[in-house]
Parts: sequence; structure tokens; C-alpha cells
Amino acid sequence: MAPSTPPTPPKAIVFDIGGVCVLSPLEAITTYENKNNIPSGWINFAISRSAPNGFWQRLERGEIKMDEQFFRGFHADLRNEKLWKEYHTNFRNDKKKLKHVANPTQLGDHVSLKAEAANSTPTDQDRGAQKSGVSGQKAPEMRNEGNGRTQPTSSSSPSPPEATSTLDSLPPLPNIDGESLFWSMMAHARNPDPYIFPALLRLEKLPYKERPIIAALSNTTIFPPDHPYSRLEEAPENDPRSHFDVFVSSADVGLRKPDPKIYKLAVEKLDRFDKEHGGDGVKAEDCIFLDDIGENLKTARSLGMKTIKVILGKTWRAVKELEQGTGLDLMDDRTRRSKL
Repeated sequence: MAPSTPPTPPKAIVFDIGGVCVLSPLEAITTYENKNNIPSGWINFAISRSAPNGFWQRLERGEIKMDEQFFRGFHADLRNEKLWKEYHTNFRNDKKKLKHVANPTQLGDHVSLKAEAANSTPTDQDRGAQKSGVSGQKAPEMRNEGNGRTQPTSSSSPSPPEATSTLDSLPPLPNIDGESLFWSMMAHARNPDPYIFPALLRLEKLPYKERPIIAALSNTTIFPPDHPYSRLEEAPENDPRSHFDVFVSSADVGLRKPDPKIYKLAVEKLDRFDKEHGGDGVKAEDCIFLDDIGENLKTARSLGMKTIKVILGKTWRAVKELEQGTGLDLMDDRTRRSKL
């Protein structure tokens, strides 16, 4: 049997930030829900179903500032009575549907990028936002009573809950402190991932001619100028841009993943960077893209990128895949012995 041909090394490695290079803000959401007795998945459901023009999405597109108006709007999105009813009547008891509809695509990667107001015009239509439709209910099975009438069997499904449920019959809407939740997510996402971030640093230390271009493609937010997260000059090592050759952030360009436009923009920037440094350019198929969100990876694959899914709690597996795709040594010996 002929030996397998080693993969062609990529010209660029494109990293997501939150949930990849740093810890996932979704973990902070879960902690908040558990601590405050909030139904599992409600927060993510409310954020995702507020798309495309919820306050979260608008903040990540750079259309609004992170100020009092944003926090009021974010709080309102988390108190949406229509979505609360939809969550209870159609999805709370169906984990498969809940996972599909309340997917974390609408969340972003929360890293301080620059301390300035966002004035970009709304250009991103968030094509990856989930549709609001609900699949139909299965008709109940019937049994014959012997008197010409039929009745639902005991195992049949009840009538569609939306036909009978009212907001008054639901549990009260959780009173979520949107500002407190938001900052807990930001704080959690400032911690580096224990496996992928060291791999990024190992890549960064390699001579430029011996490694791929290192890029980031991230849904981001912009912190107020006076916030400690914005004072990067005091701690330049906390500036995410310092680790990448090319950095594409949603709040800067007015686009969010999974909109294909932001991926194409990233490839254009990579192509220009490579040619400026003596290369012959970069195409989508020359890239490996790492993300923790399936919908974001789906868009990348549709454009020709190779992808690696980063799994929460098992991020070392992504490093192993990245080693296989690049032929580079990206783990220290201790990690390799414990995980492989």
C-alpha cells in the first residue's frame, strides 16, 4: 500500500478568538443561569432570536456604543415576552430544537480591540441568523371508542401548546441583570485557553518564512475609552492584535460571522499581506479556519477553507488536528504525554 501523501501546508491559519484562543463566554452564561435559577439555554435563546438587529448583534457590528443605551436594550432583549413564550411552548422540552434554534452563532468573541466610538453604517444582514419559524406538530394518534367517536390515545401528543398557552400560564420572566451578565462574560473571555493559546504563541515564535500567516477572524466588541479593558498601552501583551499578522474584527468592519462577506474580506487582507511580503497571494482554499461555532465553520467550508471544530472542554484536540494539517509541533511535551 502506497504511503499517504502529506497534506499541503496552509498558507494561513485563521483563528476565532472567544471559545478558541480564549475561554468561551458561553461558559459564563451557563454559570450565570445556574447561579440565578434561570432555565437552561434561555439567555442564549433570547440573544440568538433577537437577530439580526438585537442589541448584541448591533454592538458586534460596531453600529452602537457600549453605553447605557446598549445595556438598556440588551436587558430588554432578555425580557422579550414573545420569545419567552416561544421558548417555553415550543423548545424548552425539546433539547434538539433548543440546540438548533438557540445556537451560539449570534454570540461573539469578546476582546477589547480599540478605544474609540463606532460610527460604521449598518451593512451586515446577518445571513446566518436563525429563521423564526417553528416546525409543525405531529397529529395525535386516535383510538375508536366503539360508539362512532374517536379519542386521542393516552400516548398521543397534546394539542400544540401555542394554541392554548398564554403568557399568564408561564413562569415569570427571569429578571436578568443584563449589565452584570455582560461583564461576567467579558471577564471570563479574558482568560487564555490552556491549549490553543500556547499553540498560537509557539506559532508566533517561528521565523516568518517557516510558518503560515497567523490571522484572526472574530466577532468583537469595542470597550469605552475609559474602561480598563481599553487601556492596552498599559499592558500591550493583552492586545489581541499583537499575536496576529492579520486581524479582522466585526466591530471594525461592520460585518459579523457567519456572513460570507467578512470571510471574503479576511481572505482579501491575507492575500494583500502575503503579496506585500514576497508571496504569490492567498486564496480561501489556502487557509485553515478554527472556530467553536458550527455555523461559522459551515460558511468557511462553503468558501473553500479547511476547518477545525474547537470543542468546549476538549480544545487540545483542535491543536492535534492543527499539527496534522500543518506538520508543525504546537504542543509541549507534558501536554502531549497527558493528552495523546
